Parts: sequence; C-alpha cells; structure tokens
Amino acid sequence: MDLHLEGKVAVISGGATGIGKAAALEYMKEGVQVAVFGRRLGVLESFASEAAQMGYSVYYEAVDVADKGQVQAFANHVYEKFGHIDIWVNNAGISIDKELMDFTDEDWERINRINVDGVYNGIRIAAGYMKIQNSGVIINASSYASLIPHANGVIYAASKASVSSLTRSTGAALAPYGIRVVGYIPGMIQTGISEEFISQYRDKFIKDISSGRLGVPEDLAKPIVFLSSDAAGYITACDIQITGGKFAVQDCAMPWRMKEENERQRKV
Repeated sequence: MDLHLEGKVAVISGGATGIGKAAALEYMKEGVQVAVFGRRLGVLESFASEAAQMGYSVYYEAVDVADKGQVQAFANHVYEKFGHIDIWVNNAGISIDKELMDFTDEDWERINRINVDGVYNGIRIAAGYMKIQNSGVIINASSYASLIPHANGVIYAASKASVSSLTRSTGAALAPYGIRVVGYIPGMIQTGISEEFISQYRDKFIKDISSGRLGVPEDLAKPIVFLSSDAAGYITACDIQITGGKFAVQDCAMPWRMKEENERQRKV
C-alpha cells in the first residue's frame, strides 16, 4: 500500500531510542522528513549517524520535552527549515515504580510534567502549525496502564490515563481543522529501558499475550506510520492497541497449551 507520505514532515519526541527510533526509521523509508528531539545530545547524534549510514538525513536538537519554551523553539526551527509540520508524535515518556507511600511530590511533578504536560503542550504546539494548512496528524503514546493500572506505578498509570483522555478530547476539538489525534497503546515491548524489568518476569508477561511473544519496537513502527497516513483518515479521537492481544482473554496461554497437547497426541 502506498501511504502517500513522501515529502511530509514528522516531529518525534524521544525519537532517537526505542519505539520513537523505530518509527522515525519507518517514516524515513516512506520518504518523510524526520525531526527528532530528546534530552541527550549524544544519543541524538548517534542516531543521526546511524541514519546517515542508511542514506537518511535527520534533523535533531537536544530539547527537554517538559520545557514548553524549548519545544516551541524546536518546532519553530523545524517549520523554518521545512516549511510545514504534518505529523507530530508525542512519544517521550517516563515511568517510576515504587510502593505507594514511597512516592514523593517530586515524583508526581516529574512524571506529570513529562507524560502529561509534554503531550498537552506538544498537541497545542503542533496544532498551531497544522491549522494553517488545515491538515495534520498528532500521535500520542499512551500505555496499557491507562486501561489496567499496576499498583507500584500509580502516578504513571494516572498520567497515561490523562494522555488517553487528551487524545479523545483534542481529537474532537481539532477535527474541524482537518487535524486527527490518535493514541497508541503498546503491549510489553522489548526496549533498552524495559530490558531489565522484562528479564525478571518474561514468562509471566508472555503468558498474558495472545501472540505468545513479547513485542519489539518495529511491531509498533509500521502501525504508527499507517495511522499518520490518509489511509487511516477515519481514525481519530481514540487509542489503538498494539499489544499482541494482551489480556484478550482470561488465559491467553490456554490455546498454546491446547495446540501443544494436540500435536503431542498426533505424534503418539
């Protein structure tokens, strides 16, 4: 399917690692001009070098997603360079797990500044440019924790529930201006950040996934790019789950056990 994205401009927060990086590379394969930002200059430079080796050019700046002024300045630079902003992916986020009474006021402030304020400001900044052209797509990273929170991540879950709500409300608010807002909910995805956590509970996580495996960033990249295209033009103000069927049924591992048993019996 030709997604007709060539020549579009996409901005991605946290676009040099994990899911953001995979999406950035997938956009570039479709001929999209990509601009990424994050806090760590060295990581951005490394990604730009990697992309250059693949024949792609990435515009990047070290920017704190929690600093509205810095994000606005970066967006201005992107607009000045390319003349338009067509896609904006609010991908950056942070999670802190602790027992409830161990969380500090600073934890609440930090998580919500990045996960909620960062998305809210990103939506408004992106919409400012997109309204000029009466078109655009904003993609927000939510989380399965927005649906089923976990007890040691109460602030993170609350922040991602806020993101999902923002997706619905701003998707409706911006629809008259030709702007779509779509959220994506990842499943258990293997990234550098989640690697240590996954290693402790791998078998349990897989047991709860219908597909019988953990996800990788590339599993999300293609759907994210698709959602940015006109082929998804009737999708807005909602979250799309990209989870491999996580918690689709009460016992996701049962069909796998039944398959193994049937195969075993056939061999007898």
